[in-house]
Amino acid sequence: MVSLLGQSLSTLLLLAGLILTVLEGFAPGAHFIVIGVALLVAGLFGLLLPAIATPLVLGLVVLGAGAGSFYLYHHFQFYQGSDRGKTEGSAELVGERGYVLERVTSRSGRVKLKSGGFDPTYEARSRTGEIPEGAEIIVMDPGGGNVLTIEAVAQHDDIDRELERETKQTQEGESADTEAERA
Repeated sequence: MVSLLGQSLSTLLLLAGLILTVLEGFAPGAHFIVIGVALLVAGLFGLLLPAIATPLVLGLVVLGAGAGSFYLYHHFQFYQGSDRGKTEGSAELVGERGYVLERVTSRSGRVKLKSGGFDPTYEARSRTGEIPEGAEIIVMDPGGGNVLTIEAVAQHDDIDRELERETKQTQEGESADTEAERA
């Protein structure tokens, strides 16, 4: 049996696996869980079957258990659930729907989006007057993600939003062309 630091390799693998799985509890998000489970399984395998627990066999068990735990983690999506609710940037908030938490005016207000990332509550401003608490809203401009510009859903339909988006893109393209001509 192989030993290291006065302990068998199986015991060290078991301890390392336990430490990593406990650390996962302090930093969730599957940073340590896959390798922790792989080391834990290999350590248990080595302790239960010491006659065949060579470093090569334990290494193969670590690879197999790691691949298995990785598959299970991704297949069942233990931590994230689905990708709903995740945003990659503030631009993805355009068109998101939610409701008003605190009355929204042109100067103040808060909203909660149905899928707006880890914390779906945002400061919000209205372009078209007051929007009362509880009203359903849609994001028109994410404003860098800090303060959203919104409108009540009843005031804006899909065609208007698409026309406005095309108009904004055209204006941005024209302003970029104008700046390029000046330079």
